[in-house]
Amino acid sequence: MFEQIVNIDDVETMSSLFGSFDKNVSMLEKEFNVKVISRGSDMKITGDSESDVEKAAKAVGGLLAIINTGQALNDQNINYVMSLTKDGDEQKITSLAGSDCICITAKGKPIRPKTLGQKNYVESIKRNTVVFGVGPAGTGKTYLAVAMAVNAFKAKQISRIILTRPAVEAGEKLGFLPGDLQSKVDPYLRPLYDGLFDMLGADTFHTLSEKGAIEVAPLAYMRGRTLDDSFIILDEAQNTTKEQMKMFLTRFGFNSKIVVTGDITQIDLPEGKRSGLVEATRILKNIEGIDICRFTEKDVVRHRLVQEIIKAYERNEEARKRNEHSN
Repeated sequence: MFEQIVNIDDVETMSSLFGSFDKNVSMLEKEFNVKVISRGSDMKITGDSESDVEKAAKAVGGLLAIINTGQALNDQNINYVMSLTKDGDEQKITSLAGSDCICITAKGKPIRPKTLGQKNYVESIKRNTVVFGVGPAGTGKTYLAVAMAVNAFKAKQISRIILTRPAVEAGEKLGFLPGDLQSKVDPYLRPLYDGLFDMLGADTFHTLSEKGAIEVAPLAYMRGRTLDDSFIILDEAQNTTKEQMKMFLTRFGFNSKIVVTGDITQIDLPEGKRSGLVEATRILKNIEGIDICRFTEKDVVRHRLVQEIIKAYERNEEARKRNEHSN
């Protein structure tokens, strides 16, 4: 039997670490096959494997780093810390825990990167003029981009926020929806509205929209425009054609920033149409001022099962390709 002792002087910190009904510690015990008990200011970790006990102790250190920044522990950041620890990357947790707040939501909630992939993405947006965020659903690609746009707007670095996405079914299916054109495309733009409502509050959003400081529109509305002094976000970019992507990327003018987000595993284009996102990331990858950030299932910040679903689909796709290759 192996054991390690972690000293935690502060009672409140110990309580935060253990969680309600010792839920957080139970997750550690299950993941690393150890037993955790508290004795006064000491946390005792025991197990049959020296390696498992060491990893559990390192994970505790990572969780303490998060608590010390004032953040609450939850299933997402606990699972992420344990995942980094198992990969031998626990030393990176401290840099993540110290990430700056991007902005504050209308309800007073601070928004900051929750994974190393997100931290790299946020830093890349600060440094570059054009950034591609490519990866699975739930990795915060669009939400963080909107947060960066709102932060830049509040800091008066830009004077306008423009959010757009392609309406893939802007043909016959869209025609059956009631209302004018804006009413028809609004369902496709709803996720963008939701992010802005969260950051700004509905009243502020509507006021800024009426002033023209915020624009949410389908990609087709971008044609023929030059967008100066703007933070422009193209969402669901995997559903752009190569012509649409080229059109979009040549719209921005001086003192503007572009963020393009998408998931190349969810392309809804008609058969034979090549994704503009796939082609753009291939063509533009070595141009200074343009960066491509790729997310993985480890960057998913939704329910744990979302990660498992993504991994299951990836395994299925890899098996399919192997079968095609062998045939």
